[in-house]
Amino acid sequence: MEMPFDITLLIVLTVIAGIGAQVLADYLKIPGIVFLLLFGILLGPDGFGLLHPSLLGDGLEVIVSLSVALILFEGGLNLELKELDKVSGSLRNLVTIGTLITLIGGGIAAHAFSEFPWSISFLYAALVVVTGPTVIGPLLKQVQVERSVAALLEGEGVLIDPVGAILAVLVLDVILNGDADPVRLIAGLSLRLGIGSAIGALGGWTLGYFLKRAQFLSDDLKNLVVLAGLWGLFGLAQNIRGESGLMATVVAGIVLRACAVPDERLLRRFKGQLTILAVSVLFILLAADLSLASVVALGWGSLVTVAVLMLVVRPINVWLCTINSGLNWRQKLFVSWIAPKGIVSASIASLFAILLTDRGINGGDSIKALVFLTIILTVVLQGLTARSVAKILGLMSTKATGAVIVGSNPLSRLIARLFKERGETVVILDTNPEACQEAEREDLPVFLSSALDTEVLEEAGLASMGTFLAMTSNGEVNRVLAQRTAEEFSPPRVLALFPQDPQGNKTGNKTNKIQHAFIPELQLKTWNDYLSDSQVKLGETVLKEPSCAFQQAHLQALISSGELVPLLIEREKQLLVVSATDAWQPGDVIIYLLYDPKPKLLKRLSGSSQSRLTLEKLPTVEEVPISSLALEETLEKVSAE
Repeated sequence: MEMPFDITLLIVLTVIAGIGAQVLADYLKIPGIVFLLLFGILLGPDGFGLLHPSLLGDGLEVIVSLSVALILFEGGLNLELKELDKVSGSLRNLVTIGTLITLIGGGIAAHAFSEFPWSISFLYAALVVVTGPTVIGPLLKQVQVERSVAALLEGEGVLIDPVGAILAVLVLDVILNGDADPVRLIAGLSLRLGIGSAIGALGGWTLGYFLKRAQFLSDDLKNLVVLAGLWGLFGLAQNIRGESGLMATVVAGIVLRACAVPDERLLRRFKGQLTILAVSVLFILLAADLSLASVVALGWGSLVTVAVLMLVVRPINVWLCTINSGLNWRQKLFVSWIAPKGIVSASIASLFAILLTDRGINGGDSIKALVFLTIILTVVLQGLTARSVAKILGLMSTKATGAVIVGSNPLSRLIARLFKERGETVVILDTNPEACQEAEREDLPVFLSSALDTEVLEEAGLASMGTFLAMTSNGEVNRVLAQRTAEEFSPPRVLALFPQDPQGNKTGNKTNKIQHAFIPELQLKTWNDYLSDSQVKLGETVLKEPSCAFQQAHLQALISSGELVPLLIEREKQLLVVSATDAWQPGDVIIYLLYDPKPKLLKRLSGSSQSRLTLEKLPTVEEVPISSLALEETLEKVSAE
């Protein structure tokens, strides 16, 4: 019973370490693979000696194969085909021409600087052709770059993995059998990709067809049916032609996504959770199995090899593959920098090291060590600097424009019109036909639908919008909609009107992803009535030094007295819905509604209806009379902060 217990303890410690690493990485906003590699090495034989993956024997290969299949399926399932259409030419080039460039460049670098034999050099290059989706996906969620750039990197990470894996197997086959016929290599690669694609497409369509008609299945059981199906497709493809299974899983995921099965987002969430678990376990086990002595033995030449791969081969690859694309030089530069290696490189390198050693061929441990060194350096350097590079290049998607607004009422329609007047895309959703007709009369795009319908949200373009704003008359509904949208779509900014937390939590939510729109406890009905009765002025004020503190205090006093509500902030040429927790800065342009119970004057200034309410320059808003007590209290608060 000693051995089974040791294996049980190994798996338990691996899962605990893997999830712990992910939690720490999520807290520190650092790519999870950094801590997974660190924890794996520390807990392995070269560290504290708590984890010994060798106990698993051939079971490690089984765990690796099934986990990689799951990871690639999840990657295919999450690919946005609409976004890929915009970068299809560049993506095709990166997966084909780019693979060849990396193979040749990486092989030359490994031979010249790491002094590997040519055969081992090209095997290393084949292993690092891939850019792991397990690293790029979480990285892009944290950095949130422009959608065209993100789509290209995500598509490359998913589609190039099976190509690189098959290519590595073919190169290994040449090393083991001595047959370097290029025609046979190309034919073998094409055959495996073709078989995998055919099985994946047919299997993905079959799964989608079944899920659409199997109404008797619960959601949980549907998820497990898909899991069993993808592993079944993987096993079938592998049995027909070795190494075609990875392509089958990717294509199956893409086709299943295109089938638009019911509750697709629940399926993607379930697969995403399984993928996090699989990645956590794999990286811990493979890192624990790494010999630090073999890494040190590589010498300085190995660092030069990785540097050439990152700083020479990758940029040449990207610039040649995107030469006729619509990408600008900043986007190309960012794509050139982001090419972290992931679990496919690590897992296949570990398996190849065993095969080469068993055949008595030197270089197995060295190639594994160099691959892991490449993973460590690319992930750490690129992962930790991605946000800074994106900011410097001006590619952060926090600059994403447009808004989806839930609830068609006078105030929401006014905000929508302000977005539209600045040339930004805006869409309103409401379940009330009369409210939707009001939006249509104001020439605003509107959907007569519930915001709980994810298909409608996708059709409205939420995936590429910068803001989601829930402002129906029901605060609890707004909170639920905002939480669900934050979880399912993760737009850069999620705001809602909802009741103040009785415990004093200003944001009123547990995730910090949802911001309280405008001001705490906004009386929506009151301001809608003001708008309907034309008892408001729409104005803007620029916060300037050195009077910025006084301006803010004055505005806050007006807000506290219920005479003013800030709607939007224009900052660095970007229009943002005001959040109750926003810290205003000098240079901000605050767009607001000011209560003005002078309907005759208002009609003369801006027309008789809210739809024609125009933005006024009202620099004298600071001169609006307010009680000295209110102003003093506000000034004290500002000083205390």
